[in-house]
Amino acid sequence: MASVTKSIDVDVPVRTAYDQWTQFEQFPQFMEGVEEIQQLDPTHTRWKTKIGGVEREFDAEITEQHPDERVAWNSTSGPDHAGVVTFHKLGDSQTRVTVQIEWSPEGAVEAVGSALQLDDRRVAGDLERFKEFIEKRGVETGAWRGDVS
Repeated sequence: MASVTKSIDVDVPVRTAYDQWTQFEQFPQFMEGVEEIQQLDPTHTRWKTKIGGVEREFDAEITEQHPDERVAWNSTSGPDHAGVVTFHKLGDSQTRVTVQIEWSPEGAVEAVGSALQLDDRRVAGDLERFKEFIEKRGVETGAWRGDVS
């Protein structure tokens, strides 16, 4: 299993950062390689990605979600992966967002990419783009405040 853990501080309240992260269909606006996400129901999503010229589709399930604290998921089809995003209030208008992802690289190209830490750079870049996206807007595009235990 390969893994990445990255954090970024964003200059918005924890509620704003968390609420924006629950808007999965907006991920293509700041996640490189994510072409489309469909929210099938409150806990299931369908993803289309294109990374390094390789197109993939897979489904994921939200396994745990607590407003303003965390969102955890795992894949239910396609590439084997799981992760969690946590939200930490640093102040009234600043939040630390931490992403932890584990996956099984498929094939030699993904194994080499993981060994060269290309995945670390991709996650860090996605977090930088999330920061820019939410700070520029100042408000979330929507919210889902449900709790999944």
